[in-house]
Amino acid sequence: MEFFKTLYKNRKIAIKLGKNDFRNRFASTSLGTIWGFAQPFVFMLTYVIVFQYIMNTGSNGEYPYVVWFLPGMSMWMYCSDAILTASNSIRNYSYLVKKVVFPVDIIPVISLTSSSFIGIFLMCIAIVISSIFGYVPNFLNVFYILLCAICFIIALTRFTSALTTIVPDFAQLLNILIQLCMWFTPIVWNLDMMAGHPVLTNVFKCSPFTYLVEGFRQAFMENSTIITEQNGIFTVVFWIITVIIFAWGNHVFKKTKKDFADVL
Repeated sequence: MEFFKTLYKNRKIAIKLGKNDFRNRFASTSLGTIWGFAQPFVFMLTYVIVFQYIMNTGSNGEYPYVVWFLPGMSMWMYCSDAILTASNSIRNYSYLVKKVVFPVDIIPVISLTSSSFIGIFLMCIAIVISSIFGYVPNFLNVFYILLCAICFIIALTRFTSALTTIVPDFAQLLNILIQLCMWFTPIVWNLDMMAGHPVLTNVFKCSPFTYLVEGFRQAFMENSTIITEQNGIFTVVFWIITVIIFAWGNHVFKKTKKDFADVL
């Protein structure tokens, strides 16, 4: 497809600008990019303290809460940050759209690259801490879920970045939707709580966010995972949804791209 050809052709530019984007987020501070890693790490640590020691929330089965919680939260923080920043990327890089002959298609990928530095750092923290507790992940599952996350984010932000550019108010709605998705995704609660509602449980498992969070979390556990559950039906559902979202988002992006310079 045209998008993938453009992305491959300009992959070095996307990576270089992604690095610059990450550094520029904290360029006005003394500690610079250290804040980019410190803020989400403290945020995750706060959640662990609140839910494990204050609210006495349990984990899934016999696993320590920190081992159960950190992988899921790290994946969610990566997805949510990447989606929000990539969705606003074309407006943030308006000068590239208006003044320079530039492949506009790769702009959301630039922001995704920037968010990946923090996201991978948080995942590494989850891996290190879980390994200290004796739970070394299945790295094949880790790499697979990371690939899934990147593909889903690219697919979704093809649509959201175009819509946010044309309709600025959509950015506010997207923030609300991401907040809702966080609480409807089993990040701080586990799917066992829905044991009495099998139909509703399956509906939740069909959510791409649930697939990513649970898939990464269960890479640290030895039992059956959402990836292989029910003969891989949720894996099939995830990729069908991702392909449909990409096809629709790609159509919207290509249709509205000619208007980007006029509305910025």
